[in-house]
Amino acid sequence: MRNRERSPWRQALRQVPLIIFMAGVVGLGANWLRTDSLPLVGEWSVKTGTAGDSLAIPLAEAARLFSEQAALFIDARYEEDYADGHIKGALNLPWDDDVHTVFPEIAGAIPSDRVIITYCDGETCYLSYALAVFLREKGFEKARELVNGWTVWRDAGLPVEEGAAGSP
Repeated sequence: MRNRERSPWRQALRQVPLIIFMAGVVGLGANWLRTDSLPLVGEWSVKTGTAGDSLAIPLAEAARLFSEQAALFIDARYEEDYADGHIKGALNLPWDDDVHTVFPEIAGAIPSDRVIITYCDGETCYLSYALAVFLREKGFEKARELVNGWTVWRDAGLPVEEGAAGSP
């Protein structure tokens, strides 16, 4: 009788690894079949916000592009934060529900061949990443993200300004 009581547990202990293995094979197969398959190996971090290719641009490169006037900076924060202080000359395109209605108003002012650098504030702020992806989807292939942009820019002593000038 004792063997019968243990039998279901023993059977389960044999089946669990097989089920896990089968789930892994199905998952890998489904990923392989996708046209936009997920990378199995790649860097993922809060700073990049993604696995694999990163939209992140280093501060030194962003500062160089700023000094050469080779980039357009777009602040993804809300208007109040932008007015309190922003990168000198940056446009304000808050990443919120209105972005789809506001974007067409300023799209013509954004050169498609120029590097666009989006930024917000805080290492875990997703606004600038989401805006950079949105801009790429709209055809601005050189859109990049300066992670924790406002803080790192200001702390580096780079040019900033206050007010609503530059807002769309």
